[in-house]
Amino acid sequence: MANDAQPDLTAGVALNRVPEGGIFQGTVGDEKVVLVRRGSEFFAVGATCTHYGGPLGKGLVVDDTLRCPLHHACFSLRTGDALHAPAFDPIPRWRVERSADTLFVREKLAAPVRKAGSAAAAAQKPPASVVIVGGGAAGFAAADMLRREGYEGPVKLISADDFPPCDRPNLSKEYLAGNAPDDWIPLKPPSYYTDQRIELVLSLRVTSLDARQKQVRAADGTTHSFDRLLLATGSEPVKLAVPGASESQLAYLRTYADSRALIAKAAAARQVVVIGGSFIGLEVAAALRARGLAVHVVALETEPLERVLGAGIGKFIRGLQEAHGVVFHMQDTISRLDGRRATLKSGSTLDADLLVLGVGVRPVLTLAEQAGLSIDHGVVVDEYLETSAPGIFAAGDIARWPDPRSGERVRIEHWVVAERQGQVAARNILGQRERFDAVPYFWTRQFGVSVKYVGHAHEWDETVVDGSFEAKSCAVTYKRAGRTLAVATISRDLQSLQAEAAMEESLGMHARASS
Repeated sequence: MANDAQPDLTAGVALNRVPEGGIFQGTVGDEKVVLVRRGSEFFAVGATCTHYGGPLGKGLVVDDTLRCPLHHACFSLRTGDALHAPAFDPIPRWRVERSADTLFVREKLAAPVRKAGSAAAAAQKPPASVVIVGGGAAGFAAADMLRREGYEGPVKLISADDFPPCDRPNLSKEYLAGNAPDDWIPLKPPSYYTDQRIELVLSLRVTSLDARQKQVRAADGTTHSFDRLLLATGSEPVKLAVPGASESQLAYLRTYADSRALIAKAAAARQVVVIGGSFIGLEVAAALRARGLAVHVVALETEPLERVLGAGIGKFIRGLQEAHGVVFHMQDTISRLDGRRATLKSGSTLDADLLVLGVGVRPVLTLAEQAGLSIDHGVVVDEYLETSAPGIFAAGDIARWPDPRSGERVRIEHWVVAERQGQVAARNILGQRERFDAVPYFWTRQFGVSVKYVGHAHEWDETVVDGSFEAKSCAVTYKRAGRTLAVATISRDLQSLQAEAAMEESLGMHARASS
């Protein structure tokens, strides 16, 4: 909607047009602004999420926070701060003045000053130095949060990648499809690391960890000492041996370099076979189909994503892909490749210029295992994300933490979960003792349709469908013993936010989230 079609908030808005907990959108000059009412208080903040420009006017107010419907970023109405990833930058604020039954939005307020740390952290001596191993979601989010919390000591971020921390979800979506420019991919420009005094070390693999001496050793022989350490080594693709296939015929997707290499290989291909019905596999199928390639998907399941989302959504996604020309070969796998001829276990053959392997990832645990940390299908951490070695924390794909909703230890490979764990780990490195109890969230986008998922359902005994798959508008609730574990939505962004808020409410998390 054009700015001139929305009310000028500086000219005044009738009080009764801003309902309790509701959102009223207008403009201040050339900027879109939302007005929010919380009891006797009124807030005016920017209407555009700082993570990919989501429409906050269509979001959800939860206590003193405003949630984005696009990817569930969370902002403080009081300060504008991005409280929870995937957004990192604040939204602007304006002063609101009430005169009788009219609200006026006045001047823009100054950005909040950098925190000095919480009272709990201030009572402790800050760490002399922090080293972060891993340049993915959790590692970057932790480094960023350390500075946002006012930590002034040395921060070193060591990454095995040759590219700075990037927006990994985009690598299999718009970027791979050719719809996103290269400058979308870095999470921050090079100047950010200089300005924030974060020492970013790229193309360096850490090979050993001495927990007692508080040192890590890298492949180039250098040692790096720390007072506090965060392990955020992430995951790596599961490799699949394909008899007869040359290295040039196989492709995996995890890093920016992988995505660029896949784009280059796809440019010379006519038909691609994707092995695996995972999220990555299906997003790659959609992206390469958008580039005009013939795409076949070979997967072991009856329906794609059935293990994670159930048969209903799996069938929906398969139908969506088939409507765009993707051909599925379910309950099958590849046996060998002879030149361009791929032979499946069923005996069928397919032409394949390129095989893309998307059969899952495994956590990179080598460093933690070598150091003698407690391992159980991941690095075991407590509710504060601290490992069995004091002063060493773990976050992201490798961390297996006590989930307060299920009462079980879980390890979840979601981008936003990793970012939020990195943020909590950073605050705990500073002594804040904040429990990690965020509701897990992820999304996939294929052929213009987004599926969003909140919660975590490893097993369920009941699904409740509200709406219609055919209409591409529904919510699927996953339950066990009558208790809601997770909710997946299609074209119901506000309902997804509401489901997340309800799960938070069940844990009494709202008060902390808005602080």
